[in-house]
Amino acid sequence: MKIDVLTLFPGMFTGPMGESIIGKALEKDLLQLNLTDFRAFSDNKHHTVDDYPYGGGAGMLLKAQPIFAALKDIEEKNPETKKRVILLDPAGERFDQKMAEDFSKEEHLVFICGHYEGYDERIKTLVTDEVSLGDYVLTGGELGAMVMIDATVRLLPDVLGNQTSAPSDSFSTGLLEHPQYTRPPEFNGMEVPFVLRNGNHALIEEWQLKESLRKTKTRRPDLLEKIELTKQMKKLLHEIKREEDLEKNPEKVDPEM
Repeated sequence: MKIDVLTLFPGMFTGPMGESIIGKALEKDLLQLNLTDFRAFSDNKHHTVDDYPYGGGAGMLLKAQPIFAALKDIEEKNPETKKRVILLDPAGERFDQKMAEDFSKEEHLVFICGHYEGYDERIKTLVTDEVSLGDYVLTGGELGAMVMIDATVRLLPDVLGNQTSAPSDSFSTGLLEHPQYTRPPEFNGMEVPFVLRNGNHALIEEWQLKESLRKTKTRRPDLLEKIELTKQMKKLLHEIKREEDLEKNPEKVDPEM
């Protein structure tokens, strides 16, 4: 995968993007990451990239010209690749795991990191996606781009050491991930659930699914409304509801429920 980032602060990427999973992807040549300071493409003798908005208003806007020129340069250097151009914008569609999965299937991603109070609207004519991390405002798009790149690159084939890790992550299945444990089996009086130690894989899978449902129901019930529940999921959710009712009012729960 190729990723280009248009930013006024390329130095922000050099540390985080060279470490951990992203660093390994770069070492294995599974990822090509190019950082472009689009100030270099300004046709202004002072290399300014911002200006006052027409009609007035607080703050400055990124000018269209440097972005257009930088994207043209990327296209001329990579004419053979189909590009998905992503504009980091607080008003954009909220980034999520599904979007990361979509991005990971692309050949070439281009991220545009903004600053100041916004963009000249004409920049958006070159963009395929306007994306936001959430309902808050950062000082620039760099941190958001790093998050999206990390979430995307880890899904590429051969990037993670364990190829089953990504598909079972929280949100990849539509559910939060079940609790997990490692050795020792007992620590500070807390034991690993016996079902995980008895070697019965069918029971382990059922426990994992049930606990994923339990965590999702408790912490993110909205996610349950977005997935199609199987017959087994409905059965396990019924068991969870009964267990919760029993814990709250043990004398009022019908044992035959």
